[in-house]
Amino acid sequence: MAAALAATLSLTALPAAALEPLSQERYINDRLIAARIADRIRRECPSIDGRIVYAYMQARALKKYARDKGYSEAQIDAFLDSRADKDRIYAVAEDYMAKNGVKPGDAESFCRLGRDEIARNTVTGSLLSAK
Repeated sequence: MAAALAATLSLTALPAAALEPLSQERYINDRLIAARIADRIRRECPSIDGRIVYAYMQARALKKYARDKGYSEAQIDAFLDSRADKDRIYAVAEDYMAKNGVKPGDAESFCRLGRDEIARNTVTGSLLSAK
């Protein structure tokens, strides 16, 4: 799911003029972090699925957002290919999960966070569905 969101950002964009680096663009980063959290939850919790079609639609909307802001294809590709940015996004997602009681190898802790995200209708929760 996170990869789908990230991959769809790689389509063409308008030339950028005085834009902040994508690594600092909060809206895009927050949604990529949320997608990473949702992906980890759906993989680790047997009672929660990912809303794959909805995630794809959100990925397209995120791509449109980046294009509308004026980011170029080269800027988007560089951001998506950046190992440092991937590591940063993954680390923020892992930190959020740990702060919310998720423990590696404990499926129920992932399920608990997933149910909470769904109940609170967060961006992460919107990408998940309870079975």
